[in-house]
Amino acid sequence: MKVALVQLHITSDIEDNKRRLASNIREASAKGAEIVVLSELHNTPYFCQTEDVDNFDLAEEIPGPSTVFYGELAKSNNIVLVTSIFEKRAVGLYHNTAIVYDVDGEVAGTYRKMHIPDDPAYYEKFYFTPGDLGFEPIQTSKGSLGLMVCWDQWYPEAARLMALAGAEMLIYPTAIGWESTDTQDEKDRQHGAWETVQRGHAVANGLPVITVNRVGYEPDPSGVTGGIQFWGGSFVAGPQGEILHKSSFTEEELAIVDVDMKRSEDVRRIWPFLRDRRIDAYEDVLLRFRK
Repeated sequence: MKVALVQLHITSDIEDNKRRLASNIREASAKGAEIVVLSELHNTPYFCQTEDVDNFDLAEEIPGPSTVFYGELAKSNNIVLVTSIFEKRAVGLYHNTAIVYDVDGEVAGTYRKMHIPDDPAYYEKFYFTPGDLGFEPIQTSKGSLGLMVCWDQWYPEAARLMALAGAEMLIYPTAIGWESTDTQDEKDRQHGAWETVQRGHAVANGLPVITVNRVGYEPDPSGVTGGIQFWGGSFVAGPQGEILHKSSFTEEELAIVDVDMKRSEDVRRIWPFLRDRRIDAYEDVLLRFRK
């Protein structure tokens, strides 16, 4: 399976962002990509650096302008396309939503981000209602995609539930970076933890993991912080956590990565974690805290 990772710097010019995304999608298709994955909230700057009610104007309904635009791109390029939008579900009800289009341009499925952060420069709880579609893989002509979004990537329970529901790969559109006051040691620790936890999901579930981040600096419109330097580093890990590709930390990049979809079965035969799970002993995982 050829999977394309589109790592771009996103600006305040929404139409230019979409133009550049479309150009990369077409190039990926021309190079043989079967699945193309974009980053989180790729149409707009990462507006969650501030709490501003005017940003709700950026939200779109489903169906809406983005579903038309990206659906046509999926169809004309004969690809499965993984995208991300700020969804307006109803007046006053919004989600951070990923949408998958199949090769016919139709929406194959949606996933609403389940875990919503609220940290300095990442004020997502102001904008997004937690998802209510659960951890259900999206069925496409290219396989069953365990699609989640950014902060979801830190939760092993979410990855496991996708695997138990038959996902053949885990996909994480992402927008993550460093705040300007982080020291270099702290930057290294954060990035290392981010990559390690996701490689752990690959190992624990015997599945490939595809993570696509944005790259470049985006200022804080409020001026309270120094903005975010998105660290790029989009990557693909195989089912033993092996790194198949890692993108630049600083530059835009279109990567086409060969992912051996048969390898998961080979790995699960030698590491049968699903067989040996003690499902009779895990009920306390549903507690907020166990002591």
